[in-house]
Amino acid sequence: MAAVLTSMRALFAPAPAFVIDTETPADIVAREALLDRAMGPDRRNKSSEKIRRGRIPAEGLALVARDVSGHVIGTVRLWNIEAGVSREGRAIDALLLGPLAVDSAQEGKGIGAALMRAALMEAKKRGHGAVLLVGDAPYYERFGFFAEKTQHLVMPGPFARDRFLALELVHGWLEGAAGMVVASGRMLSQPTGLRRAA
Repeated sequence: MAAVLTSMRALFAPAPAFVIDTETPADIVAREALLDRAMGPDRRNKSSEKIRRGRIPAEGLALVARDVSGHVIGTVRLWNIEAGVSREGRAIDALLLGPLAVDSAQEGKGIGAALMRAALMEAKKRGHGAVLLVGDAPYYERFGFFAEKTQHLVMPGPFARDRFLALELVHGWLEGAAGMVVASGRMLSQPTGLRRAA
């Protein structure tokens, strides 16, 4: 009887209003328009954007949320970085999360949280040790992000120290990390056959 009731509940349960999916090249225009609406025209002037500029997101870590029609209603990307150096002078590989954005008409439906959880789960599955971001501590603390692991790290350009947060996916990954956060991911490549004018 319990199995029948479970099947009936599943049959009449509302369908999810969105799905989390891997970003595709066809999503670029919709993603950029969403980011412009959500973050405004100054979004390209942020310190995080300086790290991302001219780079490709970390392998498998560019995700979108789609509504039932397939439209992009949320986005998150993670980027390869070096989070300063260890006490021994070794560069510390990590990820920089951002931007995370959800269409304003879809806010309050758990889309941002679902994108965060999916991105962090995929990063851990791929063997990454830590994720850094610049964002609102009250929102990101529920995912395990705190400022204490970034206290000896700096971003290029101005940034708010209390908004510079980190989550260790591997315990102790950022122990002793100090210095500048720099990009380490793959660069966007120029199409072959294009030459610079002399």
